[in-house]
Amino acid sequence: MFKKLLVANRGEIAIRIIRSAQELGIKTVAIYEETDKTAMHIMRADEAICIGTGPRKDYLSIDRIIQAALRTKAEAIHPGYGFLAENPNFSKECTEAGLVFVGPPPQVIIDMGDKVIARRVMTEAGIPCIPGSGILDSDEAGEKQAIAFAEKYGFPIMVKAVAGGGGRGIRATQSIDELIKGLRLARSEARMAFGRDDIYLEKGLERPRHVEVQILADHFGHYIHLGTRNCSIQRRHQKMVEIAPASLPPLVNERICQEAVRAARASSYVNAGTVEFLLDAQDNYYFLEVNTRIQVEHTVTEMITGIDIVREQIRIAAGEPISFSQQEVQFRGTAIELRITAEDPKSNFMASPGLIEVYQSPGGHGTRLDGAIYQGYEIPRYYDSMLVKLTVYGFTWLEAVDRLRRTLDGFILTGVKTTVPFYKQIVNDPDFIGQRFDTSYIETHPHLLEYQEETGEMEKLARLIAEINAHGFNPYAESL
Repeated sequence: MFKKLLVANRGEIAIRIIRSAQELGIKTVAIYEETDKTAMHIMRADEAICIGTGPRKDYLSIDRIIQAALRTKAEAIHPGYGFLAENPNFSKECTEAGLVFVGPPPQVIIDMGDKVIARRVMTEAGIPCIPGSGILDSDEAGEKQAIAFAEKYGFPIMVKAVAGGGGRGIRATQSIDELIKGLRLARSEARMAFGRDDIYLEKGLERPRHVEVQILADHFGHYIHLGTRNCSIQRRHQKMVEIAPASLPPLVNERICQEAVRAARASSYVNAGTVEFLLDAQDNYYFLEVNTRIQVEHTVTEMITGIDIVREQIRIAAGEPISFSQQEVQFRGTAIELRITAEDPKSNFMASPGLIEVYQSPGGHGTRLDGAIYQGYEIPRYYDSMLVKLTVYGFTWLEAVDRLRRTLDGFILTGVKTTVPFYKQIVNDPDFIGQRFDTSYIETHPHLLEYQEETGEMEKLARLIAEINAHGFNPYAESL
């Protein structure tokens, strides 16, 4: 096992990785930019090293990160998610520098990161794929190719970046005019986000469900799935609510999990990954993509299996086999995760950086918080708006929903706009409670945005906490 691990990330995922590493007895190294020097992940690691002035550019510097690992005598690097996590050059250069990359080999990242190649691999393996095109030409010829594809398959048509991820470089189109506009917008977004503007097309499904399967694979040829997750509740193709298991008919659930294992074998996968599918109204499933990293929503799988996925990632990277068999994996209950972000849902989810004036988090049975914030923390405007991931567990779906409602009511977070009030609307919505949702849920439920700001109650609670901190007593209790 490694003696020291560098975490090439920030925020909640960096803290999450640090925790598992420390439980394995591994010393941890955090990296940070000057613009991020008050971040909590720095305080949680055994040591920290500044890699540049920032913002963002140094978290994306392979050379600086590798030099930081060598300087601190780290033996391995965990990339987390985002930043360089799915950059094959990062994996390759880590290996060339004598460091272990906690993730798949470079060629797997290349093949699965290219959506066109990934579709070809899955088609050859007999895994159902949505009809799609090859990479489109970049000029008028590409527009003609797109029009011909639309005439053959009909709308809706999805325009997608070949190197896409995180909901970027994707456009849903319903007409020729939207298709041509979508080509240009997707190219521009992909160029800025991924440095590559190759795009392709897929036939769109009407109101599909987004279901994924967590897989693990080691160097000894062992492939294991950890069940399904439903990630259908999204905005702008970015997930907001994740649920495990996906509540599919038993036979469909078993088939989709086995297809995910076949996909892992077909791609020669190693380490932790996610195979994603879209399902139509008849429960027909189609391969979507493979994410070659730890997922934001891995927490719900951990809650229903009791398995530490990050711990397994580190062990596999160290050359050890998966520590359990498929038969030993047991699924119990339901888990729901919410991504609580510093965003204003009423302003099209615009980012809301600023000072966290008061922060009190909920807790209790079946509640898990993965966060990187604290009272008095200034949320930088340069990075992701994630504040904390709230994951709850229930023995049944309805128990999990009740617990989620209770924990949301227990949040006190003032100073910035957050998605908490929006989630309070969701957990009380009959369609959510009845598990009637697909990828169109948010756009078809505009009334969820018709909530009243909780400023009055929040301000009252904030004043109460401030008085307790200042005077050492509870004025409410004194009045009794």
